[in-house]
Amino acid sequence: MKSSGMIPVFYHADIEVAKAVVDASYKGGVRVFEFTNRGENAFQVFTELLKHVQKYPDLMLGIGTIMDAPTTQKFISAGAHFIVSPIMKQEMSAACQKENKLWIPGCATLTEIVTAKDLGAKVIKIFPGSVLGPGFVSSIMPVVPGLQLMPTGGVEPTEANLSAWFKAGVICVGMGSQLFAKDIIETKNWAKLEQSVANALAIISKIRTK
Repeated sequence: MKSSGMIPVFYHADIEVAKAVVDASYKGGVRVFEFTNRGENAFQVFTELLKHVQKYPDLMLGIGTIMDAPTTQKFISAGAHFIVSPIMKQEMSAACQKENKLWIPGCATLTEIVTAKDLGAKVIKIFPGSVLGPGFVSSIMPVVPGLQLMPTGGVEPTEANLSAWFKAGVICVGMGSQLFAKDIIETKNWAKLEQSVANALAIISKIRTK
């Protein structure tokens, strides 16, 4: 997460589309990918995806939009490499710690962030990123040194937007619909998707070397 600076966030009900998106993302340079638990067949698609990515031994595949401990346990048992949530709930921390899995809770206030850190979260998701903004991150970083934050929601693959986030102090960003443009998915233009992913990672690398 630190080295690449970006985690793609994606869901699709069609396993073949999901496989193609992960393949294109991997070719573009992604090594950490978040599939989201947003559809009725999300668990089925995710388990198939886990089998598919066995050909990429250096790819971490996690599950997002997890809301409680039983669901956390279900996906960890299936083989999820990490758990991401839009909320901060203590029972999920306990489930992840028991299985030695990375837990990335979603927080929107400093109190939630500090509570999540106290509960063992090494990386904390700032959500919704588009509402809180880079100014929120830069304001809280001096208050709680050592935070490892990942904004998700509304992050754009542009130099201006990414620069604002990384200058504020985030370690990586989660990117969904802004990266996986609707037209790319609908037309199945996987070569274009691979290039879009590579471009976003290149922008992040450029920002970090400044």
